[in-house]
Amino acid sequence: MVENQLRPQGVVDARVVDAMTHVERERFLPPETRPLAYVDRAVSLGHGRFLPAPTVLGSLLTQMMPEPGQRALVVGAGTGYAAAVLAHIGVEVVALEAEPELIAHGRKLGIALVEGPLAAGYQQGASYNLILIDGAVEVIPDAIVDQLADGGRLGTALVDRGITRLIVGRKAGSAFGYLSIGDSGVPALPGFTRPEAFTF
Repeated sequence: MVENQLRPQGVVDARVVDAMTHVERERFLPPETRPLAYVDRAVSLGHGRFLPAPTVLGSLLTQMMPEPGQRALVVGAGTGYAAAVLAHIGVEVVALEAEPELIAHGRKLGIALVEGPLAAGYQQGASYNLILIDGAVEVIPDAIVDQLADGGRLGTALVDRGITRLIVGRKAGSAFGYLSIGDSGVPALPGFTRPEAFTF
């Protein structure tokens, strides 16, 4: 995975590569999809949810630059793979999930998942140096941006006019801006659709 997928895609942050080498992806998948754990594509977790491809997580974390001692929120944590990768780096992680069966799977693996609506983030643990929304979204809710610390980074896959782009943003004071780091096929995370514009 590291040599054939991550490094060719520019995933070269030593901490990220080390963590993704040591955290076993297959443990976070249901038995029927474990053989696909190291294929570079999204893999089903069940319940209409997916574990994004390794290069998606690796690319986002490389640009987010996690460091030991930072605080992170993973939104849509699923069974906790991304949270486990960040924890291996030494980041203090809050893993937020809404699907009870995914939470149960992750907790059996020792991931301390918290349950709640994804689009609301997790205010109790704010503020965060890093926020990873682990799936594709049409909008990034203000409630989540508000939980980002000044200077903090947010990474996700943003759907814009039918194209899904990996983006990493940074908060400066009350402002938040982001840059695209590449197109990618990432399954949608439920609850983040853009409201339909009013028409006559």
